[in-house]
Amino acid sequence: MGRIMAIDYGKKRTGLAVSDPERIIASPLTTVDTPKLMDYLKTYCQQEPVDVFVVGEAKHLNNTPSESAQYIEPFVDALKTAFPDKEVARLDERFTSKIAFQAMIDGGLKKKQRQNKGLIDTISATVILQDYMRAIH
Repeated sequence: MGRIMAIDYGKKRTGLAVSDPERIIASPLTTVDTPKLMDYLKTYCQQEPVDVFVVGEAKHLNNTPSESAQYIEPFVDALKTAFPDKEVARLDERFTSKIAFQAMIDGGLKKKQRQNKGLIDTISATVILQDYMRAIH
């Protein structure tokens, strides 16, 4: 069984999280500059088996697509084209950044550490992955 990878896609940088091979634990992976993302994913998938990509779906509170959806949708299409053998799932990502920020506070990170937007993106991807894994089990 391959891993599940969550992608918190952003215009500048993208947070990634991955499950263990048994799909029990969600762990932060890294943050990648978005222009380098597809190359990173190809390299990672050559080294580790990934069966499912879970991409955050950006929505407003009223359930309509947010402004960032215009950047995410073309990426999802490119992901499906680049990895036709892998499932691409979508998951509502509303509030993941707030949950990530609160997790940083709860974890005792200092204010300067909490300003690291890359860390927030990676934790947000982990929240997306945890939510997805909870939904499929």
